[in-house]
Amino acid sequence: MVAKINADVTNGVVITSDTSGELELQANGVTKAKVTSSGLIDSSGNAYGLSKTNGMYRNLIINGDMRVNQRGGTVNQTTSNPYSLDRWKGFGAVNDTFNMQQSSDAPADFSNSLLVTVLSTQASGWYSLEQVVEGYNIEHLNWGTSNAKTVTLSFWVKSSLTGTFSGAFRTPTAFYSYAFDYTISSANTWEKKTVTIAAPTVGAFGTGNSAGFNIFFALSTGSITAGSWQSVNTNGSSSGNQFVNNAGATFYITGVQLEVGEGASDFEFLPYDVQLQRCFRYFEKSDGVVNGSSGGTIIGRCNWVFKVKKRATPTITEGGGSAKSGVEVTSTDLYGINRTDGNQPVIGSGSTADSEL
Repeated sequence: MVAKINADVTNGVVITSDTSGELELQANGVTKAKVTSSGLIDSSGNAYGLSKTNGMYRNLIINGDMRVNQRGGTVNQTTSNPYSLDRWKGFGAVNDTFNMQQSSDAPADFSNSLLVTVLSTQASGWYSLEQVVEGYNIEHLNWGTSNAKTVTLSFWVKSSLTGTFSGAFRTPTAFYSYAFDYTISSANTWEKKTVTIAAPTVGAFGTGNSAGFNIFFALSTGSITAGSWQSVNTNGSSSGNQFVNNAGATFYITGVQLEVGEGASDFEFLPYDVQLQRCFRYFEKSDGVVNGSSGGTIIGRCNWVFKVKKRATPTITEGGGSAKSGVEVTSTDLYGINRTDGNQPVIGSGSTADSEL
């Protein structure tokens, strides 16, 4: 039961009282809103006033709907934390334990997910998906201070396995972690999960363009009890299963959202071009060949001007067909080369600028 205030067309205002601690607001017997311990929500359970079309940029996760995939293809996890879909990377204690790829298998309203498939079984060790959130994007959370804000993480998940899974939030240095648990009830079925993360009043959370904190979705058993901040380095809780100890097991995830407050709102669907621009800050792949001016009797020059200013000076990997004598500049705005033999300098198609965290 729940306490109700009903604006009835026959009897006027009708009040039904109980001790549940919740209140429904009704119009002629139809619930329009509810007051709960998480705040004011609508009849569908969403935070009141927040929907798919407003509350812009409340989601601190970039590419949470897994649509942007500049690198393409299937990526095997290694100890070097390779990126797969934009802003998402995988780590494991033993190389090639699982792979990552974009999938079109997704719940209603979504078009893509990130798919993990176990390639070889591992009975122990650290394995996880991860996103590192930039310091600039979390400064309003005031984490590590007495003014720290509580946040809510929500996401859609599907797996060939059932049971308890886990994840964690962690400072980038002087490790301080919060592990969380969630349960997958039905195999091969999309389920939405919501987890509230307590506000940390201490901890070395990053600022500026450095790593603010790490979010892990564990694919292995962690080391601490879920539900509190602790001075330890972990990717999840000790209750989480060793997912990677199951050959061929699959794990899909999408709709990842992190927002201020104690309730989850609808996923924030940004236009694709906006999401892509946000990803360009960390990684950009050239659309084609960048040709410079021919040298002749003078030095020929060629500049690849980035679509978005990078988080930091990027690491450049030149694509096929590149031709240069030397590098003139690498900055957060462009990559410039020269050629001194009288021929045209070229930055090859598929060149990449990597400024990931």
